[in-house]
Formats: sequence, structure tokens, C-alpha cells
Amino acid sequence: MLGVPRTLIDAHGAVSEATARAMAEGVMGLTGADIGLAVTGIAGPGGGSAAKPVGLIHIAAARRGLPTHHEKLLLGNVGREEIRLRSVAEALRLGLTQAAIGAP
Repeated sequence: MLGVPRTLIDAHGAVSEATARAMAEGVMGLTGADIGLAVTGIAGPGGGSAAKPVGLIHIAAARRGLPTHHEKLLLGNVGREEIRLRSVAEALRLGLTQAAIGAP
């Protein structure tokens, strides 16, 4: 739906900086919005690995005409609900930061 190339996911994984950036940029392309946010990660309780543990979250915020920003969170295995809530809060914070860049 967001136009993330399968080759990118195959190369980096669904939980990765590259995928989060492509998702945020894809939101803008799909909707015509000036800002796109994306979150991908391992919220648990299972699904983690040594390379990608539960609590690993990648967030990206894109704004038309500006570089896409990314943040990596390592929240730990603090519970699915806590991981989801903190991920949303951080995504909104990053989105607001992007919105404020260049604002009058």
C-alpha cells in the first residue's frame, strides 16, 4: 500500500531504518500529505531475536522537501502495551518536530 519495495524489505527486514523511512515517504505519496509518520518494530511478547529484540522500534518522519528523519528506540521487553504507547508518543513527537521545521 505504501510502495515499500519488496527488495528493500528482503535486504533490510520489515523492522529496519530503511523500511521505516520508505513507509513515511510512502504515506506522503499515498495521501498527498505534507508529513508522513511510520513506526515499525517488535512489540512482543514474542517475535524478537538477538539481532532484533522485543522493544526494538524504528520511527520515521518525512516532510515534503526535507530529509526524512529516523529514530531507533530500544525500549526493552516492557510489555506490548507499553511499547506501543511509547512508540506512538515518540512518533508524534518526531512528527511535531518535523512540522515545526521551517514553520513561520
